[in-house]
Amino acid sequence: MFKSLFGQVMGGTAVNNVTPAEVQEKLTKKEQVIVLDVRQPEEYAYDGHIKGSRLMPLGSLRDRVSELPADTPIICVCRSGARSRTACELLVRNGFENVSNMGGGMIAWKRAHLPFM
Repeated sequence: MFKSLFGQVMGGTAVNNVTPAEVQEKLTKKEQVIVLDVRQPEEYAYDGHIKGSRLMPLGSLRDRVSELPADTPIICVCRSGARSRTACELLVRNGFENVSNMGGGMIAWKRAHLPFM
């Protein structure tokens, strides 16, 4: 039941799943949050991305994790939610505590008719 309410449990830490609407609400309220897009550069450029998101492809995340502030909430985004789930797991293993996965990724974002660039 815990898993279904709060997301997958990894090493005793739950990574929350958030909806595209919840992400948009945080951005609209100008909450301090990093939207971390873990897709490839061509996906980010040609398939659209969330305004203000930071591109850091999953393949380079392990080597670049030190570029991210540990004290700022991070929401990971990809195309469908699978790579971003993996990114969340990696961040948690590296000591990040406030990490969320945007369920459904950019597919869900676009289906919700939310703005993208």
